[in-house]
Amino acid sequence: MTRKEPKGLKEEGSRPPSDPPVHGLDDRITGALVGAAVGDALGGPVEGYSPEQITERHGGRVHGIVGPWHGDAWRTARPIAPYHKGDGHVTDDTLMTHALVRVYDRVRDHLDAYAVADHLVPDLMTNPRWIPELETEALPLHRLFLAEKWLVARLAHGHVDPREAGVGNIVNCGAAMYMAPVGLVNAANPAAAYAEALDIAGAHQSSYGREAAGVLAAAVAAAAAPGATPDSVVGVCLSLAKDGTREAIEKVCEVARGHTDFESALRPLRAAVAPYDTVGPDYRAPSLAARRPSRLHAIEELPVALGMLLVSGGDYRHAVLGAVNYGRDCDSIATMAGALAGALGSPVPEDWAKTVAEASRLDLWAPARTLTEVTREVFARDVRRRRAHEQAFTALGGTACSD
Repeated sequence: MTRKEPKGLKEEGSRPPSDPPVHGLDDRITGALVGAAVGDALGGPVEGYSPEQITERHGGRVHGIVGPWHGDAWRTARPIAPYHKGDGHVTDDTLMTHALVRVYDRVRDHLDAYAVADHLVPDLMTNPRWIPELETEALPLHRLFLAEKWLVARLAHGHVDPREAGVGNIVNCGAAMYMAPVGLVNAANPAAAYAEALDIAGAHQSSYGREAAGVLAAAVAAAAAPGATPDSVVGVCLSLAKDGTREAIEKVCEVARGHTDFESALRPLRAAVAPYDTVGPDYRAPSLAARRPSRLHAIEELPVALGMLLVSGGDYRHAVLGAVNYGRDCDSIATMAGALAGALGSPVPEDWAKTVAEASRLDLWAPARTLTEVTREVFARDVRRRRAHEQAFTALGGTACSD
């Protein structure tokens, strides 16, 4: 289908004119990490609901930061209690992303499944931190859901080989939701990001959950490349993704290319991904086949995030609002869409970022500064390793090095 360019911003769901792209590594890393956190916070209060339910609850589409679904009753209302979702509070997506940045800060090199066992799990188990949704300081482990608590059960208590610990866990987006840092450390090298994320995610997920983690990292690395566009990012994903994940991305993105506003895309994107999604039509009552390993299926969140990236033309605000108003697991969809649009250089609205940082009592920019420093160190180390390999290969009689 031929893509039509928008004639202007005629309604909230339409894409505004693009801002000038940001090219620096520092800006792209900051855009991706801050963008992911802000998307997470916007999507949190409407997670689990349909577009129609969201419209009814909020008197229209969500256009920014909103309060809890149940208002002041959030402390006791089910199924949300005891979490304060809304009012700019980030969720476990951001807590896990920041935790992974801390692992990079300690290791200061590429990571693998053993880094998860040696550093990430102890951090989740032993270091109390401010948990925005609980409005208290607690161990991050206490905020995580079962698919993430699996890390502690298998690695800290079960002493399972980290490379295989993800086998047996429910298959969902739990690993993919915090893989953006892997793509940033491998900025402009999607294949390396894909391989590293698959290794890391082996400690957490299997099947299409692990695959999604690899593809999301590759997408972020591709988005951080000079001259990247939403189409080039999707192209990279299709070149690397396997099985049902690839098919789901292809079908969703085919549909997305026929839309330039998220309002018209909400239902078509859901219809496109539905055959690959194991959760089923009722998000809060998953089907019996939900979250089981399969080569035919895919998580819903990644294809939809990529679809919204295409619909928005890479514009951060439009991509994230599309993800938020899609509903279902929209905090994770908006986390991924926000990371991708931010890595492309589309600016995160300052008022959103400031509100989320203050409400969550988190410095959203500190992890980006840390990861930028680590990324430069890792790249320099990679260059030295590559040069040493070139010299050794040449000494073996291989092709001579040439600049």
